[in-house]
Amino acid sequence: MTIRIDRRSLILTGTLGLGAYAIPGFAQGPNWIVDGFTHSVASGEPGADSMLLWTRYVGKGDSAKLRVEVAESADFAKVVAGGEAITGPWRDWTTKITVTGLKPGTRYHYRFIAADGTQSPVGRTRTLPQGPAARFGIAVFSCSNLGFGYFNAYAHAAARDDIDLAVHLGDYIYEYPHGNYPALDQVVANRLPLPATEIIHLADYRLRYASYRTDPDLQALHAAKPMLIQIDDHESANDSWEGGAQNHSPDREGDWSLRRAAAMQAWREWMPVSDEPWKTYEIGTLATLFRTETRLLGRSKPWSSAPFFKEADPVAALKAFRDGAWRDPAATMMGWEQEAWIAAALKRSVKAGTRWQVTGFGTIMGKSVTPKQAMDWLKPDAPDMAKRYVQSGLTLASVGLPMNLDNWGGYPAARARFLKAAQAASANLVVIAGDSHNAWAYDLAQDGKPAGVEFAGHAVTSPGYESSTAADPKIIARALVETNAELKWCDTSRRGYMALTLTPDAVRNDWMFVDTVRQRTPAASIGHSATVRRGRNVMA
Repeated sequence: MTIRIDRRSLILTGTLGLGAYAIPGFAQGPNWIVDGFTHSVASGEPGADSMLLWTRYVGKGDSAKLRVEVAESADFAKVVAGGEAITGPWRDWTTKITVTGLKPGTRYHYRFIAADGTQSPVGRTRTLPQGPAARFGIAVFSCSNLGFGYFNAYAHAAARDDIDLAVHLGDYIYEYPHGNYPALDQVVANRLPLPATEIIHLADYRLRYASYRTDPDLQALHAAKPMLIQIDDHESANDSWEGGAQNHSPDREGDWSLRRAAAMQAWREWMPVSDEPWKTYEIGTLATLFRTETRLLGRSKPWSSAPFFKEADPVAALKAFRDGAWRDPAATMMGWEQEAWIAAALKRSVKAGTRWQVTGFGTIMGKSVTPKQAMDWLKPDAPDMAKRYVQSGLTLASVGLPMNLDNWGGYPAARARFLKAAQAASANLVVIAGDSHNAWAYDLAQDGKPAGVEFAGHAVTSPGYESSTAADPKIIARALVETNAELKWCDTSRRGYMALTLTPDAVRNDWMFVDTVRQRTPAASIGHSATVRRGRNVMA
């Protein structure tokens, strides 16, 4: 399904006196103010008999009333469900209506209708199955930086009939100002979202979402599939946690609690998500899917390796850290309330006879250290930042520390608690993760025993290792796998998405690689596949 961008996509957003914005990919500048349906439709929070439906409609007055119609046929000959809602500038003119009374495992069409009879584009969605299910397909996305290229991964997945659900694991938008990430000479086809400045306030976040959501391939995906969406860090600020972020200074950006609240409000307004911070979704008896939150509500402050390299003896300082603070059981990725929730939910899922327990995390859980030969991979003109990152990773590896302290590698006690909970529940655990921009497959172990598998996805557009390395990606992948016991396969050079296929006795993951992100084309192919069989918790 192709959604065309017309004059109604050029809107005044934020309702706080901001100028209108241009469609990404075209010249910037103010456009005329319009009303009506501005950003097509979306669906999410699927159940066996319910679905949350989303749209944005800018009214001519101070509010607008919308109704939604749901039908099995595209001509809406028989409307089987619906509802009404009032929207306005207090929620950036977005609307979410949850419809009930639907049939399990059924494809539906839906549309919104304004008081004057104006209709939104028609969307399609599908309820979750109930009871035994032979197959269920999930497309998994993360790290969609508009400036780095076209959203070809979205377009490819939207056109597939074997995908029942989309899952976005975070970094749906990026918070940076123009020229930061990407640099201006890296921007593809002038795909610069607004505002041009770093997003800090509610109006900024609203405008950034409005800008991203004009992309036709993103609109097509939302209009074709229900989507479950999680927050990672760039929906607020880089390497965010409960009390701050790497990319946030009180002197420069103000009170973190205000910025965090603004980021979360805009996310809830613009995404087809419920207000629950975490939630379970039952895919019949085939799988329980867990939506988690690992950035803003309970996460402890992540460690940075930078201060250790200012010590007189960095290696000694890192060893002391490894044997002390790094292992602190008080540090948590999810927060204690969510840890207790997921441990109990895993037990309930297994006790109910559900075949698989699929958990989405924003960052990678598999253990990874930097290979000794990593410095040889860099381009001769690699930026100093890349050289420092690799050298830091080598020093961390020399004392047995992981290359990334911002992901689960920086929270070993919390990782152990989660994996022990999965083992105690006898879960058939499949972890899906994003954030790294590269593709990975891990066998997760705890106390020397299998605990589950992790399929970690590459970015939709954001660049990976290849941006700073000159070595053959196959050489890099081989060294990474040989160095890390849990890692079974990786790719550090291509963009795309994951296609997860659930069946009662096996789960297969296909890493789909798009041909390019520098031109708009939906071409993609399977680059690698991995399978886990029920009862094993390791890849076949």
